[in-house]
Amino acid sequence: MVAVVAVAAIAAGAAVSGMGDRTMPRPRPAATIADGTRISFASRPLAMPDGGTRPVRSLLETRGTMRFGDFRWNEDGVPPGRVWVRVDLAHQIVSVFRGEHEIGTAVILYGTDGAPTPTGTFPILARAVHHRSSLYDAEMPYMLRLTGDGVAIHASAVRAGAATHGCIGVPEAFARHLYAAVRRGDPVSIMPAA
Repeated sequence: MVAVVAVAAIAAGAAVSGMGDRTMPRPRPAATIADGTRISFASRPLAMPDGGTRPVRSLLETRGTMRFGDFRWNEDGVPPGRVWVRVDLAHQIVSVFRGEHEIGTAVILYGTDGAPTPTGTFPILARAVHHRSSLYDAEMPYMLRLTGDGVAIHASAVRAGAATHGCIGVPEAFARHLYAAVRRGDPVSIMPAA
């Protein structure tokens, strides 16, 4: 089991255990509504790498602990809006938002001390369904390039004990959803590991 705490649940005021549970937010009078797939609430700020915040109004409901390879994706009922991605290295989770609503979340892999994942906000520079790393001679399906030196989000075998050379690895089925949802220029914000 991975000690994953969903960052979005924290933003929603959820009670979060150290074992990665995304539990229901503590009841707030007429402010929090759960429908079995989504938790909706009055707008709440979500911290960003530059010290600012972004407003969030709903999250995907994940019951229990998310483990390596787990993800949720549900766009039902979410209005149109710009897609943005937030990666929380400290909690090993990615959240995908359309406007102020989370549409996807997954457990991730990220870089090691020798090849760390950069932090900050990066626009998606390039996309490719089929990509092979020229530096590591490795497949990077559903690649979303974030930096000029090759750091990207891409499909990986997300499992305990694994890491990347600075990229963000996500489960392949999640990577397909993410690839379809984003465009060049969409922002990806990466929060630090510590």
